[in-house]
Amino acid sequence: MTDLEDATEREDEELSTEDPHAEAEAERIAEALVFASSQPVSEGFIADRLPRIFNVRAIMLRLKDQYAHRGVNLVQVDDAWAFRTAADLSFVIRSDEDEVKKLSRAALEVLAIIAYHQPVTRAEIEDIRGVQTSRGTLDVLMEAGWVRFRGRRRTPGRPVTLGTTRDFLDHFGLEELRDLPGIEELKGAGLLSGRIPANFNIPSPLMSDELTEDEDPITQLDLEELGLLAPGGAAED
Repeated sequence: MTDLEDATEREDEELSTEDPHAEAEAERIAEALVFASSQPVSEGFIADRLPRIFNVRAIMLRLKDQYAHRGVNLVQVDDAWAFRTAADLSFVIRSDEDEVKKLSRAALEVLAIIAYHQPVTRAEIEDIRGVQTSRGTLDVLMEAGWVRFRGRRRTPGRPVTLGTTRDFLDHFGLEELRDLPGIEELKGAGLLSGRIPANFNIPSPLMSDELTEDEDPITQLDLEELGLLAPGGAAED
């Protein structure tokens, strides 16, 4: 152990999570880090700026409770945290300039398929929808920051796989993908008709951003080959 590491360890030992002042100071630091960022802040980023004795997840959950009934809430987005206007007050500050461009029916269908079936290729999306997917539809979703390239499938042609982003979770108020609505919730919202095939089911979305066994990492060269998303040709509604 180096002298610096030894000094750091002694400094951490001098602190105690049972010390109300130290605990309150850690919460203030975590709160300031999230408040100062325009993007969700990862727990790892916060942990790097606090003494090692503190449990970042416990600190963030306490702050979440403190903000639960205020005008802004501390919300979890995957493994990150952000301050957001309380849902019941969003109408007060909504601005037409901040409204995201309304998605077409085709874009909504593609986004839903990617969310529930990721990692998924363009060919698989088209197979599920029964219609070709235009480059413009995917471009809109990527420009919104909701869809990203994940990797390349280890199959002939090595097609690109697609998945959702942290911004997708943030925009739709989801902590993680398992919070996507299930079949009963979709029925209750009137998004599924009463005449659903007996064998109809909604897949459980992938819970991890890590590549699956049949995916290879995507390279910068792959990203430059945007011809991989060449238009399919058929017009969509």
